Amino acid sequence: MVQMTGAEALTRLLVPEAVPFVFGIAGGKLNPFLHAISREPSIRYLGVRHEACGPLMGAGIAAASGRICVALGEMGPGSSNLVGGLGTAFNNNLPLLLVTSNNHLAASYPHRGMFMDLDTHALLKPLTKWSAVVHDGRRLPDLVRDAFRHALTGRRGPVHLDVPQEIFTAKFGFDEEALSLPPESYRAVDGPRAPAAQIARAADMLAAAKRPVLIAGGGVVSANGGDLFRALLARMQAPALPTQMGIGTVATDSPFFIGHGGIIGGDAIPVALAEADVILAVGCRFSSWMWDDGGALVKGGAELININIDPMSLGANAPHALGIWADAASALADLLTALEARGMPDRSVWLERLRGIYAGYRGKLDRMSEDEGAIMHPARLGKALGELLPADALIAYDGGHTSFWSNDLTPAAVERTRFHEPGMCQLGFGTPYAVALKLLHPERPVFNICGDGAFGFTLSELDTARRYGLPIINIIHNNASWGVIKMGQRKTYDFSFGTDLDGVDYADVARGFGCHGERVTTEEEIGPALQRAMASGLPAVIDCHVRFEAHPSMPYFAKMNAYGFQKGVGGGPHAALVKGA
Repeated sequence: MVQMTGAEALTRLLVPEAVPFVFGIAGGKLNPFLHAISREPSIRYLGVRHEACGPLMGAGIAAASGRICVALGEMGPGSSNLVGGLGTAFNNNLPLLLVTSNNHLAASYPHRGMFMDLDTHALLKPLTKWSAVVHDGRRLPDLVRDAFRHALTGRRGPVHLDVPQEIFTAKFGFDEEALSLPPESYRAVDGPRAPAAQIARAADMLAAAKRPVLIAGGGVVSANGGDLFRALLARMQAPALPTQMGIGTVATDSPFFIGHGGIIGGDAIPVALAEADVILAVGCRFSSWMWDDGGALVKGGAELININIDPMSLGANAPHALGIWADAASALADLLTALEARGMPDRSVWLERLRGIYAGYRGKLDRMSEDEGAIMHPARLGKALGELLPADALIAYDGGHTSFWSNDLTPAAVERTRFHEPGMCQLGFGTPYAVALKLLHPERPVFNICGDGAFGFTLSELDTARRYGLPIINIIHNNASWGVIKMGQRKTYDFSFGTDLDGVDYADVARGFGCHGERVTTEEEIGPALQRAMASGLPAVIDCHVRFEAHPSMPYFAKMNAYGFQKGVGGGPHAALVKGA
C-alpha cells in the first residue's frame, strides 16, 4: 500500500490513459489537484479565460486525435460555466473527463447553504454519459476507471467526477498496482466485430447495387477508418459524401465526391439519396444535417445498410434493410475482404450524373465568387481563403451561416483537418478549437474561419493563445450583424430587431490582447494580410469586411428546420426560406 492524497492519486490515474492536457482556471479548492498536475511531466496544463472553453478545447483534441483530456471546474459558478462548452463534447460524441470541486462532505450532498453551493452532479448529468460524486477517496481508482470506460467505449462522450474538498487533500492508502493498470485491463480497447453472415449479406447487396451511395460519418473518423473507407470507395467506384463530423474522409478532389456535410453540401446530395438503390452509411447516426422537412433523406427506394458502434443509433432516425452493430474500421476491413471475390456492375453513368449535378452547384458558387461589389461577397472571401491557406493547415469552421461558405470553399484532403461543430452548433467554439489544435500540432498552421457574432463569444481566449505562445489565426467574416437571423426576420415578419453588431474593430481588439490584428476590405488585401499574420509569430485576427448574402443551400437548411411542422400552420421557423427551395 502507498499513502497519497486524493489529488495525487487522481493525477496518477490519468497517466495510463495518456491524458495529454488539462484545461481550467485556477481555484482554491482545485489547488491540491493543480499542484499534483504540475509535478506530472506527461500532462500539460493550460489556463483558460472562461471555464466553458476547457470542454471546447478538450473536444477539439478529441476530434483531432481521439485522445481524452480533462476540463476543470471550481465549485459553484466554475462548474456551472462548464455547461456552455460541454454540449459540444456531448452532442458530437467526443470523449472528455470533467473534474469539478465541491464543498466538503459535511456541507454537501445534500447541500446546506455554504457559499457557491451547487449540486454539480445533478447539473452535469444530463450532458454527460456518466457522472459520479467521490464520497470516499479510496474509491478513486474504481471511479476513474469507470469514467474512462464510459467515455471511451461504444458511442464516446464526456464523463464527470465531482470531488468534495477533503477528498483532494486527505491521504488514503492505495494499492500501487491499482494506480497504474493499463487501459486494456479495465475497458474494451476494440469495438464489436460484425457477424460474418451480416458482412456477407452487406457485400452481396453492395456488389449487386447499380446506384449505390456511400456515407462516411464521424464513426469512421473515431475508429481511424478513413483509409479503409477510401479503399472501399475505390472498389465500389461509387459516389460518396462525408457527414459534418466526417469531413475530409472523402477528399474534395476525389472523383467520387458529391459534396460534404449532408443537406448543406449541395444539390447532388438529396438527389443521390432519393435515387440510390443501396446506401451504405458507416458511423452515421442520421442527425438533422441529413434531413429535409420529411425527416431523414434516406426515405427513397434505397435499401440502407447502416453500420454503427452504438446499437441505439441503428434504426433510430432511419429504418434500415440491414443494421450492423460494429466498430467502423473492423466492419470496413471485413467488407473489403468479402468484396474481393465479388464482381461489380458498371456505375459510371450513375456517378457521372451526380458529379454533373455537383459541378452545376459548384458553378453557382463560382459565379458568386466573381461578384465585384463594393463590399466583398462572402463567396469571394471563401474562395480566396480556399486557394491561399496552406495545404497542411488545420481549420475550424465557426459561426452559423458563415460556416456554410467554408464547408463548400475550403478544400479538405483528409479527415481530422477540418472541424465543424454540428451536434450543438455552439457559436464561438472555433477559437478554443484552434488553441487546442495548435497545442496538438505546434508545427502546423491553424486557422479559425468564423463569423463576427461567433467570434465574440470566446475572443478572450486570444489572451490564452498569447500567454502560451500559440500563434493561431482567426479570420472573421464580418458583416456586422447576426446575418441569417436578420434575413429570417425580414423575410418572415418584415422587421429587424436586435441583430446589428456594427462598430467593433476586431483588429484593434486583437492588438489590445497583444496579438496581431489587421482589417481587410478587398480580395487583393487577403493574401498579404495572411502572410503578415503568419510571419508575426503571434496569435492573429484578420477582420474581413463582407456583406451578408444567403448561401445557396439556405433553402435546404430551411427545409431541415421545418421538419415536424404541419403544412399550412406556420410552416416552421424558416417558412419564407422553404418557399425558395
